[in-house]
Parts: sequence; structure tokens; C-alpha cells
Amino acid sequence: MDRSANTRRLACAGGLLLAATLLPGSGVAAGPQLLQERCGSCHERQPDGSLARIDNLRKSPEGWDMTLVRMRLWHGVVLAPEEQATLVRHLADTQGLAPEESAPYRAVIERRPDHVEPERDPTLTEMCARCHTYARFGLQRRDRDEWLKLAHTHLGQWPTIEYQALARDRPWWQIATSEVPDLLARNFPLDTAAWRAWRQRPAADLAGRWTVAGDQPGRGSYAGTLTVTGAGETGRYRVAYDLAYADGGAADGDGVAVVYTGYEWRGSVTLDGAARQEVLAVAADGNHLAGRWFLTDADEIGGDLRALRQGAPAELLAVQPGHLKAGTTATLRLLGSRLEGTVEFGPGIRVLRVLEQTPAGVTVEVAVAADAAPGPRAARVGAATDFAALTVYRTLDTVRVEPPYTIARVGGNGGPVPKVDAQFQAVGYLNGEDGEPGTADDLRVGVFPATWSTRNHGEAAVAMDDARFAGQIDASGLFRPGPAGPNPARPMAANNVGDLTVVASVDDGGRTLEGNAHLIVTVQRWNDPPLR
Repeated sequence: MDRSANTRRLACAGGLLLAATLLPGSGVAAGPQLLQERCGSCHERQPDGSLARIDNLRKSPEGWDMTLVRMRLWHGVVLAPEEQATLVRHLADTQGLAPEESAPYRAVIERRPDHVEPERDPTLTEMCARCHTYARFGLQRRDRDEWLKLAHTHLGQWPTIEYQALARDRPWWQIATSEVPDLLARNFPLDTAAWRAWRQRPAADLAGRWTVAGDQPGRGSYAGTLTVTGAGETGRYRVAYDLAYADGGAADGDGVAVVYTGYEWRGSVTLDGAARQEVLAVAADGNHLAGRWFLTDADEIGGDLRALRQGAPAELLAVQPGHLKAGTTATLRLLGSRLEGTVEFGPGIRVLRVLEQTPAGVTVEVAVAADAAPGPRAARVGAATDFAALTVYRTLDTVRVEPPYTIARVGGNGGPVPKVDAQFQAVGYLNGEDGEPGTADDLRVGVFPATWSTRNHGEAAVAMDDARFAGQIDASGLFRPGPAGPNPARPMAANNVGDLTVVASVDDGGRTLEGNAHLIVTVQRWNDPPLR
């Protein structure tokens, strides 16, 4: 899929500097000097030495990038790409967020297409989150005066905001300038113990070899190695991957990464010719990475990634595959660090032979007894244990489609905005102790192959025959929407939007189980900032 036109359009507006696509240049002034030179003429130095407005904020790397884009668009600030990258790095390092502060909003930072934010506060939902995500303001820290200034900025830039839905039916301005700044200052204060403690921690050196494990919806699990080398500056790295997929495919390639604020990994990597971005978090011990990668020109396509530094204390990172059927034999791959000693899975699973064993990985052949108890199992290799590494099942009780609800977008057709696909997977479940499907104690077994189809969702979809026009779903569960623009073949020449049910049919030992999800195929997203 070619999204180069859209990528260039976003880059012209500032783009996505979050992912180390532009590294600070060697010929660019250091961050503090550049901040004074490019920003100090408007943001005057205060008697206490701070820069007006700037030093009263803390933000994520994406947040600072968006601020600099806004300064360029609104005020004509001239910044070379390398200068902007340097400023983002300096500001995120010195005025960023502690891991505890960014943790509730990682799904938005990682651009997970299936994420639906929970309502966190009714006032903030009505006043702020009706236009953008909670993460947009939850990934900022300001004092009350700065939150008040943000309300003034909104009204100055979008003067019709008072007359829009959820605003015109209330005294919006009074609430925006009294209740909301107080509420934001209490929930997202500038000064926190978490930030004071985190900024004192020395940044970990991440150079070395890492064991990687992950899952890519639509393709399956993968594993391999990540080699990280220093790039001549603290927090900048060269990276190289060597990965193998469970489907027999492989992927290797290299790229660069920048670590902001001591833990915010942003990588730009090309694997087998495909450019992808990484948004990962470094654990406090410096031995773990976790997050998501996605294609640069199609962020709805991606996968989870976890990595463990080789040589770290004994630990199991993953067992692949993650589920076994009673009465069968299988080959399992255990990944981790210092995997030395006997491999065990508990009663009902017998290790037939060890095919390969290294400190980073063990491959074994196992037999699962026909009467093995269904449920989660611990996996052990010597001192390394994972208490929920594996699930045994006899027959599945239900199948669910994940995500249960998502959005695809029409596009292309000669226009500047490409289509946005939707990726689904079929997941098998066991009923929990209550014996009822669809309750909180259900046990997720894992992803299973499925036959995919779509049908109309509701009477309006039937009348418009949405399933015929809105797009097609392939054998991997990838839905590709139709082209944008009027379609003469539809009633009233409507475009190819639609309201669909996505159906997965799974063969479980001769039984066919079905699961479904709700898919809305809608129009293009014209404004797509790094934080939506």
C-alpha cells in the first residue's frame, strides 16, 4: 500500500519526528543554546531564569513535537528538521513525563487502532474529550495558570467552540475558565513526586543483544534477536533485527532509535523493504522493552513487541505457540534469558526431547495427555518461570473476534488520503468457573485460523447493501475498504462507507464456532496528528 503522498503531506506540517526519522544533527547547536536562540525572542527569560510559558510545561516527545509544529504554523518560527529533532529531544529529556504519568495513555501513543478510551471524568469528557483523546491532555503537565491559558488558546483559535455540541447547551466559557483549569491542575499537575524521582535516575545504556518476541495480528507470532549499538551520543542507537515468524517467514533489517526521557524508545526501522516505526517503553531496570511497532505509511498494521536483554537475570519472555490441545504432540519454543536447566510444564505435559537449548532459547517437543486439565500452565526452565505462559484446552467454548469494534476508512481513488484498513483475528475462549460464556472469568486460549466474511449490520446497511460496496476481507482477516468518492452504482450515488458485521468461522475438531465484530467503514481522516 502506497501512502507516500499522505506521509509527505504530514511531513510538510511538521510530521512525526517521534520515531527517530530525523536525528539531531552534528552541526546543530546543543539543546539549551538552540532553545534560547529559536524560542527566547518571544518566550522571554524571567527573573528566576525560566523561559516564559516553556518552563511551565511538561510533555511527551509527541507533545513537544506538536508544540514546535504549532509554533511554525501559527507564528512562522523557522526550524530546520535537525533543529526540531534536537529541541524535541532536549525538551522531552528535561521536561518530560515519568513512566507512571504516561502509562495510562500508552495505547494512544502506540497508535493502537482498536483502542477505545474509558471515560475518566464526565466534565473532561464533555469539555475536552469530545474533540480529542484524553491522552492529548493527559500526556501534559501544567500549573493552573497554564491550563487556563490553554482554554484561552482554544477559544482564540476556534471561536465557534462555544456553539458546538456539548458546549452550546451549557455556560461553556465560565466552566472552561473556572472548573476545568482547577480539575486539570489537580489531575495533571506540573510538579509531581514521580517526575522529581525519575529525572534523578541515570539513563540506562541499552547497547547489547536482546531476545525479541511478539505477535502480529493477521500473521502470527515471531521471535529473534535485536542488536543495539551506540550511535555516538547517549540515548541514540543503531539497531538490527533478525526475526523468524511461526508461518515460516523471516524478516531482517536495521535502523535507528532515540530514547527520550530515559525510557521512551522511538525507532525507525526498515525490515525486508518495509519502513516501520516503533513506540516502546524501557523498563526501569533497563533490561526490558515493550510496546508496539507499526508500518510508517499504515499505522493500523503492526504488532506487539517485547524484548529482554540477553544476560539479564533468569526469566522467561515467551512460549510459542501459547496454547496446546489435549491429546496432541507439539514443538514449543521458549524464549528468555539464562535458560539453563530442566524444562517443565507441570502434570499432563511431558517433554519428549530437547531439540535445542541456549541461554536465550529452548526448543522442545512435548506430548499433551488426552486427560490433561484445561487451563493455564506455568512453564519453567531452571530458575526461569512464567506462571501463565501456556494454555491447555480440549475443545473451545466460544470464539471472539478481536477487536470487537473498530473503524476502517475509505480513501485513495486518486485523492491525497489513502485508505485505512482494519485487521481482525479469531480468538478461542474457555468458559470460566461459572460455566457461562462472555463473563469476566472466561479464559483466553489464543488465536486460531478462521474463514472470514462480512455481512450487513442493521436495517440501514441492508437497504444500502453495505457489504457489497464497503470493501473486502481476505483470508488473514485484513479488511480493505472501498475507494473514496461517489459511487454511481449505489443508491443516491453514495460513497463506499458502510456498517458491517465481521464474521470468523473456526473449525475446532469438526465443530464450527463463529464469532463476530462490528466494523464501521467511514470517511477519511484529514487531520491526523501524532497524538489524536
